Amino acid sequence: MFSFKKKQSEKFDYGLLKADMHSHLLPGIDDGSPDMETSVSLIKGMRDLGYKKLITTPHILWDVYKNTRTTILEKLEEVRQKLKEENVEVELQAAAEYFIDDHLAELLEKKEPLLTFGNKMVLVEFSMVTHPFEFKKIFFELQIQGYQPVLAHPERYVYLDHDKGLYDELKDAGYLFQMNLLSMYGHYGSSIMNLARYLAKKEYYDLIGTDLHHFGHLEALKNPTHSASLHRLFDSGKILNPQL
Repeated sequence: MFSFKKKQSEKFDYGLLKADMHSHLLPGIDDGSPDMETSVSLIKGMRDLGYKKLITTPHILWDVYKNTRTTILEKLEEVRQKLKEENVEVELQAAAEYFIDDHLAELLEKKEPLLTFGNKMVLVEFSMVTHPFEFKKIFFELQIQGYQPVLAHPERYVYLDHDKGLYDELKDAGYLFQMNLLSMYGHYGSSIMNLARYLAKKEYYDLIGTDLHHFGHLEALKNPTHSASLHRLFDSGKILNPQL
């Protein structure tokens, strides 16, 4: 049984994960890194934490961030070239964090190829403030087209605290869950931390991501609290990051 009794000051070894699969490191295309200099500095910081591979995931939220497969991959190549010039040894890949909306439904209807990681995994997110519309239909269509839906940071949808049965439905349907490291650290508040602990105790998490946007997140990762619980989560043997 998952427990939180171990000393909470113990630091988590990010090198165990090897890969991070949720971040916003490409410059100037969403609410993450604003420019190339920041991107390189953040990537160096992640490397110094112990990560060997970074799968960055820019937002595709059509009302705000009109990113496409082409624009993301072009920006990825620009950053890779800069890392090569500066001899930064870390593997950088890109997928996307798709907001569940009409645009994603349209991409699926047209069978446009989505940006994936691992074994055709697609990172998707809900609204932070309200229950998503027709998300089950979109999740099912993802599966029909051979994708593996991965729900980003389910602990951050605090309105589901009163509808926890939905988490059971999603897991029973075969969807994967990704936890934000900083959720377990209490970075987003106690309600989100408690929901993260609830999902961890049920062993519902499959992936762990930083969701890194800026230097504040990087500093929080360097100075964790409540991190002993992350070792227990990793020790469950269910975390897929090292296989990415």
